[in-house]
Amino acid sequence: MITLTTLRETPLVLNAILIEAVRSTPDTTIQLVGGQTYVVKETLEEVKDATIDFYRQVGLTGLNSARRLEDGRRKEEE
Repeated sequence: MITLTTLRETPLVLNAILIEAVRSTPDTTIQLVGGQTYVVKETLEEVKDATIDFYRQVGLTGLNSARRLEDGRRKEEE
């Protein structure tokens, strides 16, 4: 979960895994997979950084790298 701020200065906690798109038009608008949209005070870059930090916390970053390493090791063993 990431914590952001609405335009009315209230905290908004979102499940970062459900974010489908983030736009800066010029307000930062977040669209979730279910179609809900939220406008927040944070910049697009701040939302992106918070999302990446969340992914790191739950261990979702680096999965492709780990798979590539495993695939490479399998090829070497053959």
